[in-house]
Amino acid sequence: MNPAPNHIMIVEDEPRLAAVLGDYLSNAGYKHFWVANGNDAISAFNVERPDLVLLDLTLPGRSGIDICRELRMEYAVPIIMITARVEELDRLLGLEVGADDYVCKPFSPREVVARVKAVLRRNQPVQNGVVEQPIRIDEEKCRARINATPVDLTPVEFRLLCILHRSQGRVFSRDQVLNHLYNDHRIVSDRTIDSHVKNLRRKLVDAGGDENWIKSIYGVGYRMEL
Repeated sequence: MNPAPNHIMIVEDEPRLAAVLGDYLSNAGYKHFWVANGNDAISAFNVERPDLVLLDLTLPGRSGIDICRELRMEYAVPIIMITARVEELDRLLGLEVGADDYVCKPFSPREVVARVKAVLRRNQPVQNGVVEQPIRIDEEKCRARINATPVDLTPVEFRLLCILHRSQGRVFSRDQVLNHLYNDHRIVSDRTIDSHVKNLRRKLVDAGGDENWIKSIYGVGYRMEL
């Protein structure tokens, strides 16, 4: 018997955009429903109990940030925030409201569907309590392996890997990466952070990994997805 399709809640005040997202989700095999006003989001969620929420930041009635925070207080449902500007995305990251992923307008509906698939896959129940991960990290010994191959990392690169690996799917701005990597308040440029990420990608590939495990989010920062 095939499993029931995942049920997606779209909270978006632009009818045409919501309709396009709905069409693409339907074509990908998902059920969906639409809520246009922020004041109606929580009650609709409680009735429908969706498997994932696509949540616009700017809504009439109530903001997406407030809705996200309230959902996070009671439920573990995956949430993808939709924002209109990169500046808003920076604000969201600084507030750390608890979303699983972020998408900036304008976007490709295919990209949104791909993000939905990735977030749902990460949030699937673990079978038999075992998760097979290609990267094995021993933080006490500062060692990392891809399958059986050791990854030769500098201390900064190892900390960077730990930061991204612990919070897979979360987008980290460069400032957030900087604050996690260095606790001595040194001045480090964005170019230095980008260089660390580039070197980490290369070393993961050299050890048998995939360069796409660490994704660049244009104008914002980085996230890791295995």
